[in-house]
Amino acid sequence: MITQNNERAIALWLFICCASIFLMVVLGGLTRLTGSGLSMVDWAPIMGIIPPLSQAEWLETFQRYQQFPEYKINNQTLDLAGFKSIYWFEYSHRILGRFIGILFFFPMLFFFLKGWVKPALKPKLIAMFILGGLQGLLGWYMVKSGLVDNPHVSQYRLVAHLGLAFFVYAYILWIALGLFFQDKQQPPSSASLNFLKPYALLLSLVVFITLLSGGFVAGLKAGHVFNTFPLMNGQLVPDGLFVMQPIWLNFFENIMTVQFDHRVLALIVFISLIVFYVIARRNNPSKRIKRGLHLMLAMLLIQVTLGISTLLLHVPIALAASHQAGALVLFTLVLFVVQQIRQGGDDMS
Repeated sequence: MITQNNERAIALWLFICCASIFLMVVLGGLTRLTGSGLSMVDWAPIMGIIPPLSQAEWLETFQRYQQFPEYKINNQTLDLAGFKSIYWFEYSHRILGRFIGILFFFPMLFFFLKGWVKPALKPKLIAMFILGGLQGLLGWYMVKSGLVDNPHVSQYRLVAHLGLAFFVYAYILWIALGLFFQDKQQPPSSASLNFLKPYALLLSLVVFITLLSGGFVAGLKAGHVFNTFPLMNGQLVPDGLFVMQPIWLNFFENIMTVQFDHRVLALIVFISLIVFYVIARRNNPSKRIKRGLHLMLAMLLIQVTLGISTLLLHVPIALAASHQAGALVLFTLVLFVVQQIRQGGDDMS
């Protein structure tokens, strides 16, 4: 017999997996910001867990790195000590990815064998595991794009890698929230927000798209130019947004357009979340939803501040990493509020 305690145990495990993915995203951002992502030029899923252990092994690994474009074009003055510093970032990122795989697989197997998993949940957990494996493959596919001629990873592959990470995180979080907050009855306060359900899902999608647009900003290093706000090049709508042909290419490869798009999307999210907050607060939300709304609004203000500060200060690593982490925190809170509105939240304090 599957009890509510069994399902809450599964939910807590999934929350831990979400926290690990959160760390993975933050560490991935730091790896990119420190220019460490191309320091490991091989993909060895099993033997790759063993780093260089001796001076000879470090020299061999460094010499291998020197054969690739990043060293030849950008890092010819890099010494062994400098190489070690970037190597450890990428190594830690990959090891954490393997750890998440273990953290997910063995507890899942345990829950399956104990009979704690409802039939409807089993394919969802298996899908999560498969998506996690595909994320690892996609990460290497992204890295490979910077090991050929141009020592920069493809912004398309970067966004695909980042987008899948956000999607897997959101999927696991959504299922975990549903398991953890299983209310027997939807209170009247939650039912009064039913009219917001379609808008809430649309809002989640807009936030997700904005996150992806931030990936293009990062991939093209678009945050290092037009470091003024709210004007770009002295204009609200700068000239040169559509100089590339065909026009659609500007949205993905024109640095000016990519940054402008992110600004516009961020503004849309800012206004939409405030409107959503005001409407939801006026329609008798439950205490749980009310807390989520307050946290969401607070994080929105923090995130906007981080974004503008990162731009004005020419993308300092600490601020840029905080901005990426803040995006995921905001996304988490939006998903929490949306999930509670769609499934109902109780009035427990």
